[in-house]
Amino acid sequence: MLLKLIACEIFTREICYCVARSPHRVDLEFTDIGAHENSDTLRTILQERIDRASKNKKNYDAVLLCYGLCGNATVNLTARKTRLVIPRAHDCCTLFLGSKKKFQKYFGNNPSRPFYATGCCEREYDNFSRRVNIPGAPVENFESYVKRYGQENAEYLWDILHQKEKEPGDMIFIQIQETARLGYAEKCRVAAAADGKKYIELPGDIRLIKNLVFGNWKNEDFLVVQPFHRTTGVYDWDEIIRAKKLSSHEHMVTDPHSNP
Repeated sequence: MLLKLIACEIFTREICYCVARSPHRVDLEFTDIGAHENSDTLRTILQERIDRASKNKKNYDAVLLCYGLCGNATVNLTARKTRLVIPRAHDCCTLFLGSKKKFQKYFGNNPSRPFYATGCCEREYDNFSRRVNIPGAPVENFESYVKRYGQENAEYLWDILHQKEKEPGDMIFIQIQETARLGYAEKCRVAAAADGKKYIELPGDIRLIKNLVFGNWKNEDFLVVQPFHRTTGVYDWDEIIRAKKLSSHEHMVTDPHSNP
C-alpha cells in the first residue's frame, strides 16, 4: 500500500523506527508539538493536510493520523476521497503505552495527568527541559528575565512560568525499549529527586504505532473512516471515536468541487 502518515512530532523517533520496517511505502508529515495548545487550530491544520493528501496525484490508499482525540482536535475531521485511519485513543499517552486498557489502568482516575516520554523531553523545550539540561534547549534564568523585562515584571513572569514546578505530585515517565538508550528516563529521575517528587516509570510499547504503519487496523484499536464520512467523539473507554456519513448537503458545503 501507499500510505500518507500525518503525526505529531512527539512520535518522531518511534514512527521512523516503525516506518523503516513497514512493508508499505509511507510518506511522512509531522505537525509541531505546539499545535496541541489549541485544539481548534490543530483540527484546522489536520483537515488541510488531509485534504491536500486526498488531492495528491499519488492516490494514497489511506491517510493515517497518529493522534488521539487530543482535546477534540480529531473530532469533526472529514475524509474526502481517501479513507482515514485513526487510533482509538484519548491522547498520545495511549500511543506511548501501546494500549487503551493500559491508559485506563494508569490514568483512568485522572486522564489529564502529566507524563513524560522521550518525545516530550526531546522536542518540548519547556522548563523541565532546561532544568535537566537537555542538549539544544534554550537556557533561561531569572537574571535574563530581569535584563529583558525589569525586576517587577521578571518576578511575576518567573513565578507564573515555574508554578507547575511547585506543584506536588509524581513524575511519570513512559519508557519505550526502542528509545531507552537515549537516557531521558534517568534525566527525569534526577529531576524528580531535585523537585522532591516520586519518580514512576511505566513500561511503554510501540505496538499501536507499528500496527498503524504496518496496515494492521483491527477495529478494536483503530477507526477506519470511509470517504465522505466525518469523525465524532464517543468518549468512552472502548470505542472512543466513530464516524458518520455526510449528508448530501454537508458534502456540498464541505467540499463543493467533489462528487460523492
